[in-house]
Amino acid sequence: MEHSETKRILEALILAAPEPIPAARLAEIVPRATPTRVRELVAELNAGYREQDRAFEIWEVAGGYQIRTRPELSHYVQQLHDLRPARLSQPALETLAVVAYRQPLTRAEIERVRGVDVGATLRSLVERKLVRIAGHREVPGRPMLYATTKRFLEVFSLGSLQDLPTLRDLEELGGDGMLAVLAPPPAQREGAGEPAPAAGEEDPAPPYETH
Repeated sequence: MEHSETKRILEALILAAPEPIPAARLAEIVPRATPTRVRELVAELNAGYREQDRAFEIWEVAGGYQIRTRPELSHYVQQLHDLRPARLSQPALETLAVVAYRQPLTRAEIERVRGVDVGATLRSLVERKLVRIAGHREVPGRPMLYATTKRFLEVFSLGSLQDLPTLRDLEELGGDGMLAVLAPPPAQREGAGEPAPAAGEEDPAPPYETH
């Protein structure tokens, strides 16, 4: 099979996938490919997109690959879909950051860090599929454990949790460090009707309660 045809197949698979598709899964479908080869082909595709000044590129998010429009074009894409992204409040972002860095942990443990009740905020984050119930802690009462989701990685353009800045980095950023890490540049999935979040924003959805 010609090299160009292999790249076309890979490009088609990434474009058609409803969510980020891992290199290992792509290697299972693309003839005579390995995960390493897939990564090389993705790099070649992106180089070609940049050379042609295309409106999109392949991002590595949530452990897989996804085609998205270039960040600088997100404003126009949002107008096309007539969407007004819903914003996460600062308390919601703080709660999400605590979960991201200390997961899995219970509601009581989150509240000890934040110093306030987080019940309503946790419910909204679970409804948004940014946080999930990750089991129960084996102590009296078996309280639920909370952790982030694959959707969290996708929304905030993270390949994995290892891509979050270290706690030392956050200390250097100062008091707003945790909020800063949850403020990625905007981007747009190719062919999807939902903009990824700009700074401090979440994927579009009906309004929700934040406390």
